[in-house]
Amino acid sequence: MLGAQKSEQPEAVDRDQPEKDSSRENESKSSVTPETLGNQLKSLALEYKEQHQLQKPAIVVDFHTHLLPRQWPDFAARYGYGGFISLDHDQTKVDRPGNARMMKNKIFFREIEPNCWDLDVRVADMNRDGIDVQVVSTVPVMFNYWAKADDTADMCRILNNDMAKEIQKHPKRFIGLGTLPMQAPELAIAELRRCIKELNFPGVQIGSHVNEWNLDAPELLPFWEAAEELGARVFIHPWDMKVTRRDRKYWIPWLVGMPAETSQAVVCVLMGGILKKFPKLKICFAHGAGSYPFTVGRIEHGYNSRPEFCATDCSESPKSFSGCFYADSIVHSPKSMELLVDVVGEDKVVFGTDYPFPIGEVTGSAKGIYPGKVVDETPSLTQDVRKKILGHNALEFLGLKPESFLC
Repeated sequence: MLGAQKSEQPEAVDRDQPEKDSSRENESKSSVTPETLGNQLKSLALEYKEQHQLQKPAIVVDFHTHLLPRQWPDFAARYGYGGFISLDHDQTKVDRPGNARMMKNKIFFREIEPNCWDLDVRVADMNRDGIDVQVVSTVPVMFNYWAKADDTADMCRILNNDMAKEIQKHPKRFIGLGTLPMQAPELAIAELRRCIKELNFPGVQIGSHVNEWNLDAPELLPFWEAAEELGARVFIHPWDMKVTRRDRKYWIPWLVGMPAETSQAVVCVLMGGILKKFPKLKICFAHGAGSYPFTVGRIEHGYNSRPEFCATDCSESPKSFSGCFYADSIVHSPKSMELLVDVVGEDKVVFGTDYPFPIGEVTGSAKGIYPGKVVDETPSLTQDVRKKILGHNALEFLGLKPESFLC
């Protein structure tokens, strides 16, 4: 559970020069034995732990979670061609009772648990883990940018309407991000406007690319302009990693491909001048901005050393946009967390888990894992910074107030 795992470390004590006590100044140095010094250190550590015990922030917001409808139409039958995901609830075929099977062209894709669609199950898990609010978005496999644009637009309306209906069952516990038919920017803008104006979503989730378009494609400029105008927040999630024969072992597309895919999206947004053209945009990248924080030095060097390749579309370097975009906290390592905070800023990291999927920071996904573990175990994060990351930053990004969610 958040805030209940470990405390910050006590300040180091010089073992060769113990702190002086004026009442003992005349005592012999030999009176300071290893045993008494050890007791002093233990007492100091206990006192520090009591004073600095990590506490659960006023509000904890899990920004990165995924939600599906309990059921949806047979899209292949609805549109007249295949390639879409369907959900099979036949209990004679699942490994665990209550689960459902995601199918693609009637071929098994993935088995999922009720926490993918049942908000009551999610609330129970949130209460267990000390999470007050989840921000929910669809599973990226449902983007369907490859399909006919009108069909994807219809599907987006179905998914968005279901999400809006479901979160109204627990309006103080869930915030929705819509999905859009990004392969047709004019349709995407129309659904974006509906998400903001009618469904009261603060923003949307989009993919890290749209078929053959990177996020700096000229075709997408009207979308970015509309998002800025509407004040719509945009969460960018990796998807559609190309799988070759070299990538079939070790879950390479998810472990290596996703961070690379996200980093490419970051670079295209920055070098493509999207944030320069639309400086009021609010953008957040999934999975700690992928591999970008570790490679930003190389990327910056490339921009400066080979401007003929890298500085073609933006007169400002990638590092100049530090602090201008957000990233979630799903980095799985305290050292990675420190680097992320250093690169994007302590005000721009939002807590996320990737719930309910085991690749995220989800209770039970691996031994000792719980939501917020990396934040708890990053010693350089002060209490104030932890509060920002675990709740304040997400609400700031979304333009929402804690009072709207605290009972």
